Amino acid sequence: MKIRTVTTLASLVLLLSSPAAFPAAGAAPQKATFAGGCFWCMVPAFDGLDGVKSVVSGYTGGLRPNPTYAEVSSGKTGHAEAVEITYDPAVINYSRLLDVFWRNIDPTAKDRQFCDVGTQYRSAIFYHDEEQKRLAEASKRALEQSKRFPGPIYTEIAPAAAFYRAEEYHQDYYRKNPVRYKYYRFSCGRDRRLEELWGGP
Repeated sequence: MKIRTVTTLASLVLLLSSPAAFPAAGAAPQKATFAGGCFWCMVPAFDGLDGVKSVVSGYTGGLRPNPTYAEVSSGKTGHAEAVEITYDPAVINYSRLLDVFWRNIDPTAKDRQFCDVGTQYRSAIFYHDEEQKRLAEASKRALEQSKRFPGPIYTEIAPAAAFYRAEEYHQDYYRKNPVRYKYYRFSCGRDRRLEELWGGP
């Protein structure tokens, strides 16, 4: 499976212009929250990156407390499937995580990702502080100004809210059920579409 982690020129500029690019050693772990369609497919994009301590699948962005998978899948809770990443900013910075995020989604799709349709599969960046907000908005603006895509960028940027951990069988699904995971990912056309959008890894 190809994981897309190519650093773009725009993200490199952002990285070098941000105080977060050079965090102090021994900084406290930080969180990043992203929605990119099915959370099963977002976990491996970040899992194993140097500095990433954990990647948790869950639900966020809606109003219903402690939602179940069935409730979120109905599209009636306002929540999106998402991943919450805990990372060491002394090893990996937020700009790098943003770059990985963009290259693992289809930002031109509104209220869907690949074969999954509905607001629960929307793409979104949920920022945890003003610096994350600034970097997220700058990265989206750079992508828009690059004219890489002919249409609008639909990825939402919103403040992080309560994050509800998904049921245990969803955690690290790609490790627990590799055959089913690979079949789903292939049949959903995720990698094919990502290559159309972003090119090779």
